[in-house]
Amino acid sequence: DLHSEKLAGRTQQVYFSPEEAENYTYSFGTDVDFDQVTEIDAKNLSSTQVNSQILEKMKQGYGTITLLNPGSKHCMIVGILNRLKVTVKGSLGYFGCGVIDGPNIHIEGRVGWSCGENMMAGTILIEKNAGSVFGAAIRGGDLVCKGDVGARTGIDQKGGSIIIGGSSGAFTGFMMQRGRIVICGDAGKNLGDSMYDGTIYVGGKIADLGVDAVEGEINDVEIAWLKRKFAQYGIKPKKDVASFTKIVAGKKLWSYDKLEPAEKKLIL
Repeated sequence: DLHSEKLAGRTQQVYFSPEEAENYTYSFGTDVDFDQVTEIDAKNLSSTQVNSQILEKMKQGYGTITLLNPGSKHCMIVGILNRLKVTVKGSLGYFGCGVIDGPNIHIEGRVGWSCGENMMAGTILIEKNAGSVFGAAIRGGDLVCKGDVGARTGIDQKGGSIIIGGSSGAFTGFMMQRGRIVICGDAGKNLGDSMYDGTIYVGGKIADLGVDAVEGEINDVEIAWLKRKFAQYGIKPKKDVASFTKIVAGKKLWSYDKLEPAEKKLIL
């Protein structure tokens, strides 16, 4: 089972009940129809205007939006806490698709720094490359880049899956807490540095491992999950999935039940 590990004797596994369905959506959420299709031309609009138009289209019931001429503008398609399909005909700048919970976003170009930051649910699929700090602090959903990504990808990751069709930069998985990172290509220096939990899979070469990151043994359940995700997003790794290297926390940094002397003084 992928969720059987415990932290210092305490489980962080969360259980959901079908009876709590009303808690799965926001009270201010909008009912949209995916068969209602519209376009937004961002050529002469600011990022704020684009985001406002997306919200307005959702209020009108549109569930499928195509964003034209994005022009690599920053901070677009952010704060969408609703089901929605968005196709971007081009590239986004910095901080695209941040703080989302539910939408399915397809970007046909590239993205800059911090795409998908604090993502909670949904999917983001990028056809080309992504900048540094890709998927910082994500909590859920699938964040997928078919190309290469920059340094510090998945920093402070708390859940969800980051899937990379190419290679990743240095400090990927830095201070990772939960979730999975999949790298079909090579991984840069200090992979998984100071990771507390979670799993990293690498198909190519690893420059070196960070503090307390160690190799683990991949199992059949994980191999099946990787194959399913690759098929879902049209990713074809060069190596057989069973030969991927699995990286986990060595657990030498775990000290959840111990207080530092300075902390004890403050409490006592």
